[in-house]
Amino acid sequence: MRISNWRLDVRGALALMSLSLAVSCAPQQELPQPSLPAQSVAPAAAPLPRPAASQTKAKAPRADVKASYQGDEHAGDRTASGEPYDPDALTAASRTLPIGSSVVVTNPATGGSVKVRINDRGPYVHGRGLDLSKRAAEELGITKNGVARVKVKRADSKPAKTESPNSSQGSSSAPNS
Repeated sequence: MRISNWRLDVRGALALMSLSLAVSCAPQQELPQPSLPAQSVAPAAAPLPRPAASQTKAKAPRADVKASYQGDEHAGDRTASGEPYDPDALTAASRTLPIGSSVVVTNPATGGSVKVRINDRGPYVHGRGLDLSKRAAEELGITKNGVARVKVKRADSKPAKTESPNSSQGSSSAPNS
């Protein structure tokens, strides 16, 4: 008798669990909400005054980043833009700036400044924001230390031809791989 009572208890518990699962998964009907009396609504805040035209024309954003450089050991390696790395070119790698855009990099310690084209991704060392070509680093005077804090100002942000807006729409001019 004890075993049969236990079986009934287990069957009852399983039935109860099945029923509660079915009820919780069933779509529930929305109950009608009681209507509330109309309340007066406060008027919207007045829009903030617009800045004068001279204030809206901001200069290109400047950044203060740590820059390093690639030496000759990577010469000829393919960059993210598809071109081989040339240590004698004025190029740089950035994780965030668009490939094909140009920036002016200034070393405040030496006063040197150089315009470089972003053609690669990197640097992949924590805390660094720009990886310059060897020639760009030489012109800025950072080859001795290898790393320096520099100021970066975007010169233009035209994407490279490989990143044209039409390339995402499946243009027929893109080669099939």
